[in-house]
Amino acid sequence: MRLFNIINNDLLKKRMRETDEQRTTLSFYKYANIENPERFRNELFVLLNEIGVFGRIYVASEGVNAQISVPSENFDELKSRLYSIPFLNGIRLNVAIDDDGKSFFKLKVKCRKKIVSDGLSDEEFDVTKRGRPVGAAEFNRLTDDPETLVVDMRNHYESEVGHFDGAICPDATTFREALPLVEEMLAGKKDKNLIMYCTGGIRCEKASAYFLHKGFKNVFMVDGGIIEYARQCKEQNLPNKFIGKNFVFDERLGERIGGQIISGCHQCGKPCDTHVNCANDACHLLFIQCEECAGKYHNCCSGKCAAFIQLPEEEQKKLRKTLEFNGTHFSRGRYKAYRHGRGLELR
Repeated sequence: MRLFNIINNDLLKKRMRETDEQRTTLSFYKYANIENPERFRNELFVLLNEIGVFGRIYVASEGVNAQISVPSENFDELKSRLYSIPFLNGIRLNVAIDDDGKSFFKLKVKCRKKIVSDGLSDEEFDVTKRGRPVGAAEFNRLTDDPETLVVDMRNHYESEVGHFDGAICPDATTFREALPLVEEMLAGKKDKNLIMYCTGGIRCEKASAYFLHKGFKNVFMVDGGIIEYARQCKEQNLPNKFIGKNFVFDERLGERIGGQIISGCHQCGKPCDTHVNCANDACHLLFIQCEECAGKYHNCCSGKCAAFIQLPEEEQKKLRKTLEFNGTHFSRGRYKAYRHGRGLELR
C-alpha cells in the first residue's frame, strides 16, 4: 500500500473546494515516548487514510501533533481508531470553532526530530513535568488578579490578530525564539502566577515545563489552548477574555473567537485581520490584506509582485532566477516591517 499521497496539490485543492462533503476540522497532540517513530508513522497513515482523513501530522520520539479534518460521518470512527492506540486512548480532540470543512486537502504524516521545535536538548528539561492545566473558569478567576502574568507562546503573526486581553506577546517568529525572549521579559518575576497559552495546548505545555525547570514557582497552562477555552466559555456561558481572531495553520488561516478586529491591513492600515499568502508563488509572503487592497494589488503583497504575475509563465520562470521579492527577505508575517520603512515596494 502506498503510504504517501502523490496526486497533484492543485487538483486536490480544487476537489476539496468543490465538494459538498461535510467535514469536521480538529486537532490533537500527546507528549509520549515513541520508540519507533517511523513505524508508528506508517501505521497511523494507514489507519487514518482508510477513513478519509486529511491534514498534517508530525510524529517524533517525544510524541504526536496533528491538525486534521475528517468526514463528519466518520468522526466516531476516528475517535475509535485513535483510542485503540494505548497512549492516545481518551485523548481530547479539539474541534474547530469556526469551520467550513475546507481546512485540508490531503493527508500528510511526517517524522520529525521533535513535534515542537524548541532548540533544546532532550536532557535539558523534562517535558512531562508541566504546569498545572486550567480551564476557562479558573483562567478567568486567575486573570481577574492584575498581578497574574499571561504569556502568549505563539508567534507574532498569530498574536497580532488575536490574543488574551493584557497578555505578554513576544515578537518572535518561532517557538524556539520565544522561549529565551519570554524568559528575559519575565526576569525577576518567578514568584508571580504565570499562565502560558497557545492555540491548542502543545506549545504552552512544553513552555510551562520549561519555566518550571527555570525556577518559576506558580506555572499554569490553558488546558487545550485557545480552542478549548473558547468552547468552554460558550458551553458554560462565561466571559470570553480572548480578543480578536485565532490564527490556525490550515487553509482557513484563522477562526473567529472574539468579535473584535485588533489588527490592520499591512498595505493601507484599514482594520483587517485576514491573513493571505502573496499570489506570486515566487514570493508567497504571509501578510494581512483587506479586500480593497486585494483588488488593487491582484492579491499580491506589492505592486512588483502584482506586475510579475501578469507576465507570461515562461518569462516568469526566467526572471525567478534573478528577481527578489518581499518573501525573499521576510519570514512569516514580517510584512508589518513596511511601517518602519524597510524597503517593501508597494508601487
